[in-house]
Formats: sequence, structure tokens, C-alpha cells
Amino acid sequence: MSAKIKPIGDRVLVKYIEEEEEQSRGGIIIPDTAKEKPQEAEVIALGTGKKDDKGKTQDFEVKVGDRVLISKYGGTEVKLDDEKYMLVREDDILGVIA
Repeated sequence: MSAKIKPIGDRVLVKYIEEEEEQSRGGIIIPDTAKEKPQEAEVIALGTGKKDDKGKTQDFEVKVGDRVLISKYGGTEVKLDDEKYMLVREDDILGVIA
């Protein structure tokens, strides 16, 4: 997939990995508006990289295609071609799912 958004700096473009339609034990379907945001996402694109004190660009610890856990309240939601993406700083990525 080729995204039309190119992040800059230490930002990473991710796409939430949506879970199947969720039901409670009683069989009640929970609407999207009542659900928490998923924390699992796939890395779609990487920015240009963060600069250190000497101006040298640091490499990202994640790569395109990685499944990651992101901070619940970090990032900016972006909608493009009816798809929801998040622009997050690399610091908002909590870990890579192996």
C-alpha cells in the first residue's frame, strides 16, 4: 500500500488494526462510538528522522510493516480515502509486536 501522506521529522504514519465486531457476553453489540481506540497498529510510512544535538539523523527503531503498540492518547488522527490513520511521534510507540 502506498500512502499519500509522507510524515516528516520523527513522526510515523500508522493504521489501526481493527478487531472484528465486538459483542459482550450477553450478546449486545458494542457500537464504534463506545469502544476505546485500539492500541495496536501497523506502520505505513516513516518520517525523515529525528536529529540529534550535532544535526545527525537518527535511525528509526521501527520499520514499515511492523505491528506496534501505540500510546492511547498520542498522535493525530487523519482520514484519507475513507481510511483512518494516525500520525504519531516515534516516542508514542510503546513496542513492536513480535
